[in-house]
Order: sequence, then structure tokens, then C-alpha cells
Amino acid sequence: MEMVILLSIIAGVGGMGLGAAFTALMGKRSPSMGSYLLSFAGGVMTAVVCFGLVPESIELLEEAERSEMSAITISILGLVLGIGIVMLLNYIVDRVTVAGKEKLKIHSTPEEFYHSDKVDNKKLVRSGIFILIVIALHNIPEGMAIGAGGVHEFDFGMMIALMIALHNIPEGMAVAAPLIAGGISKAKVIFFTASAGASTLIGTLIGGLIGGISEVAVALSLSAAGGAMLYIVFGEIIPQSIIMTKNRTATIIALVGVLAGLFIVTLV
Repeated sequence: MEMVILLSIIAGVGGMGLGAAFTALMGKRSPSMGSYLLSFAGGVMTAVVCFGLVPESIELLEEAERSEMSAITISILGLVLGIGIVMLLNYIVDRVTVAGKEKLKIHSTPEEFYHSDKVDNKKLVRSGIFILIVIALHNIPEGMAIGAGGVHEFDFGMMIALMIALHNIPEGMAVAAPLIAGGISKAKVIFFTASAGASTLIGTLIGGLIGGISEVAVALSLSAAGGAMLYIVFGEIIPQSIIMTKNRTATIIALVGVLAGLFIVTLV
């Protein structure tokens, strides 16, 4: 379990911190670069869930002497559970931020998308804090995938951790950009952003504890984490990448990410 925790720290703290450092070195945010990284990471996550987490969940249930139909049903229930958890987190964030005081609408800017008010120079720090909170919450179910996968098979958990680290780089950029623009020192921004990735460790511990109960628990944890990740990809990552570029390039890169993710899964 110690090595799984180390993987979680690298994926969460390392990925977020690297993204923040990249933004600090650039001096300003590159919307196109952030969008393309988000799209690629979203595609990789989709492939890992569809060709890795879900099939692994079904296989574990069948090994636990569940019928094929029962295994598929439990995996679907896990997916729905994971989706529901992230939807609840998003609802809570919407209610406690400016977005909760208005009727929800299509977001036209990254700042609106990440649950913040229309941003001017005086509100950039507030925007960055909102983004940080949202991403920190989303890192928990991703950590569950690392924990459950790592308990089941270390190589499988390592593959998930690498995928999540890739996904966290553009998210670290999204957190750091408004904080730096708001006047906070680059060193502090990198520290705060990397700290937000520490929530991945919470999810890893939860996933590891649940996964240690039985094979059925591991399978349910994997499918639930997969559902949470799918919601993040299709509800946030892909729409956000399109908003940032306003063209189809992001979609093409996401499909390339799916192929890359499938290649990664076949190596494990």
C-alpha cells in the first residue's frame, strides 16, 4: 500500500504542481495549450475507463463467482454511483458559489465554467480559489481509482496514476493562472496548487480501504471511480476544451488521446 500512496502523491501533487510551474514559467496562460492538454488527457481517461477499469471490474466479479449478467449489473451500478457522487459535488459547489445564485446556463468562458463570477482584475484570486476547490474535490474519486486499482494489481494502479498525472497538468495550469495574475507570488501559487493535488491521497486511502475488503468491493470501487471520471471528462474536460479553442481541434486531439489510452491499457 505504501507504493500505491507514493503513486497517488506523484499523480496528485506532482501533476498539479507541474502544471502550476509550467504556467509560472510561461508568464501567462496559454488557452490553446491548456485546451489541447485537457483534450488529450480526457481521451486517455475515457480509454482507461472503458478498456481498463470497467472490464477489470467485470472480470473480478466473474472471478468472485458472479454470473455474467450479475457482474455487468454491479459494474453499471458502480458507474452510476460514481457519476452521482461527482454530480453531487458539482451541485454543492454551484450552490455555494455565484453560479448557485443564478439559473444555470451554458458557460461562455473558462472562469464561468469553473463556478466563478465574471472575472476582472480584482476577482482573479477569488476565481483561482474557486477553481482550486473544485479540482481538489474532483481529485478524490480519481484517487479512489488509484487506490482500488493498486490494491488489486500494482501495475494496474501505476497505469491509472500516470493517466491521472497527465490529466492534472492542465488542471494545475487552470488553478495557477488567475492566482498569478491576481498578484500572488509564483512560489506560493505552485505550493497552493500542488497542495490541492493532495486530495488525491484521500481518495486513494478510501479506495484502498474499500478495495481491501473483498474482490467485489474492489470491482465496485473501480467502476465507481470510472463513472466519476467519465462524468468529469464528458461534463467538464471536453466542453471546457471546446470553449477555450472554439474549434474542432480539441475533439480530434481527444480522439488521439483515446487511441493513446488504449495503447497504454494493452501494455499493462
